[in-house]
Amino acid sequence: MVVSLLEKVRALNPIVANVANGVTIDQVANAQNAIGASPIMSNAPEEAEEIVTIAQAITINIGSLWAPQIQEMMALMTAAYQQQKPIVLDPVAVGSLAYRQQIIEQLLILDTPTLIRGNAGEIAYFAGIDWQANGIDAGHGNSNPVIIAKAAANRLHTIILLTGPTDIITDGQRVTLISNGTSLFQTHVGSGDMLSGLCGAFVAVHPADPYQAAIEAAATFAVAGELVATAMETPLPGTFYPQLIDYLFHITPAKVANTVQLSEVPTHE
Repeated sequence: MVVSLLEKVRALNPIVANVANGVTIDQVANAQNAIGASPIMSNAPEEAEEIVTIAQAITINIGSLWAPQIQEMMALMTAAYQQQKPIVLDPVAVGSLAYRQQIIEQLLILDTPTLIRGNAGEIAYFAGIDWQANGIDAGHGNSNPVIIAKAAANRLHTIILLTGPTDIITDGQRVTLISNGTSLFQTHVGSGDMLSGLCGAFVAVHPADPYQAAIEAAATFAVAGELVATAMETPLPGTFYPQLIDYLFHITPAKVANTVQLSEVPTHE
């Protein structure tokens, strides 16, 4: 695998505008900053158009909804579509809660995000496939996650990054699997939000190919997490996060390329 976008993020220092989950706002900002992007967090609809003008990408996370934040999401996304800036959507717990589904549908009326990053329970909602989501956790179901991801991508005509023990990236036809990672991602609240933030940074420097941007963002994050956890004498979630930020700061494209376990699913499957 050729990894080139990490160096491009560090060289260009793209501004990524974020409407973040209030629980993990600092984690998203620190992850973006560690890999070389410039995060800006916003909850004020009044500044949305100006922020989008200076930003190279937008990330929207619905993890902790409140009315002014929803207005900011709508304003940012409207401006981003008008200015043709890429949008990454993180639909936290949409598979479990009717109100979040209502908000997501309002956002989708505006247009379709460039990339949607979520777990199986969240992506199954977009695919229209029955799945027992469990709050912010993926939950369980009988469908193959690859089928779920492809169905969602084809239904919305967007890039899907379905995260789990194996990350799945698809545009509805092509499918890339990344098998790196660590169980500490599941025990650390914010791992998914951080990856969505990295997707924003990578797509900011490569908006013409969000599929490749999603692959490289997922590979970088999964490899970093795996190598941090492997090096820890006692892998614990409380000490995992700060070490993950440190590792993202100095991870190299060569380290990602040499460590990533990547495979392609034949298009006929």
